[in-house]
Amino acid sequence: MRSRDYDRDFRYRAGRTRTWGLVLLSLAALLWAWCAVLLLMPYEVDEEPDDEYPAECESRLFTDRATANEGLRNGDYCGDERDWPEVIAVLGASLPVSITGVGLYTVGTVSRRMSAHSEAMRELDVLARTPKS
Repeated sequence: MRSRDYDRDFRYRAGRTRTWGLVLLSLAALLWAWCAVLLLMPYEVDEEPDDEYPAECESRLFTDRATANEGLRNGDYCGDERDWPEVIAVLGASLPVSITGVGLYTVGTVSRRMSAHSEAMRELDVLARTPKS
């Protein structure tokens, strides 16, 4: 295999690695968006199955009346619907995905840049060896 063919194959594999990194970072962004929805958006809870008028609950993060934290003790169903462990689990799942995505993206980008640098150095060496007229 000639060096140019090997370099082209190396850049292709580096591009695929970088693409996988972007895919994983996109997945992590979706998990972060899901976590933001769980924390910031108001929601409704059925007090009974097929409830015609569900209870309206404030967002988990911006509640003024502690409806999200008091639970059924005060006759409120909001506290049990969106629980903190679910939010923590989503954030915990996003952590290894984002770390792996950053690693793959970085490796792919650095590999392509180093390959381009190496090609430029080879071309400069060829230019330096040619006799001047």
